[in-house]
Amino acid sequence: MIRTILAAALVSAAAVPAAAQHDHSHNAAPAAPDYAAALAAAHRSEANRARDQYRHPAETLAFFGLTPGMTVVEVAPGGGWYTEVLAPILSGHGKLYAAHGIPEASEYAAKSLAGYQAKLASDPIYKVVDVTKFGKGHYDGLAPAGSADMVLTFRNVHNWYMGDFAGDAFKAFYKALKPGGVLGVVEHRLPEDRPDEAMKSSGYMKRSTIVALAEAAGFKLAGESDVNANPKDSADWPKGVWTLPPNFREGDETRAKYAAIGESDRMTLKFVKPAS
Repeated sequence: MIRTILAAALVSAAAVPAAAQHDHSHNAAPAAPDYAAALAAAHRSEANRARDQYRHPAETLAFFGLTPGMTVVEVAPGGGWYTEVLAPILSGHGKLYAAHGIPEASEYAAKSLAGYQAKLASDPIYKVVDVTKFGKGHYDGLAPAGSADMVLTFRNVHNWYMGDFAGDAFKAFYKALKPGGVLGVVEHRLPEDRPDEAMKSSGYMKRSTIVALAEAAGFKLAGESDVNANPKDSADWPKGVWTLPPNFREGDETRAKYAAIGESDRMTLKFVKPAS
């Protein structure tokens, strides 16, 4: 079931900047993304395709209002799972900034960035991608101020919360967006009746906390969807969200148990930077 608040119906038309709605060039962008082609494209691995059933990329991006002519920022793209979907949609018409981590921060961060850059070099479809930097203390480099039609982040807010810079992150997203631009957030959902302390180690976040972070930065909540919900996830696992697939932190002995549950229960929230 997809659940939206009333304002969501207006965002796809009213909140999308005029530059993204109208293209007066001789090679105008398609009116809507071709998700079927993007998801079936040869540059995607079978392992990544297998996760479509949990991540619902077409439904999620359609809910956020993605169009091919947009300038999009993907924050903390990790190994590039969503980059694989975004690149073909934006190629030739739009722009994708991939705000990856700061390689100097740790050996893991450097290795992650190197792996992502190798992916980009593997296929011409990624020519649309510009890699930028984002991390604690590095908030101005993710994209030029006021340049983005859309900022997207998938299952990352818990990392910034645990790192004590979630508030600064949302302020950076607000700065990067044009007036009327959209911030799309997908995050592991912690039930509201759980102690706040659980957000410091479980990988799950309360909806109220994310909404408060966004509103403190200046955003307005425009809609929400249950497209990535999973009622089988009780969000109280021994090793947090990483107990579930694809991580299976408890090992092979319990793998079948957690595979039957599937990936985490996720909230899908759409925010807008006010036009004035």
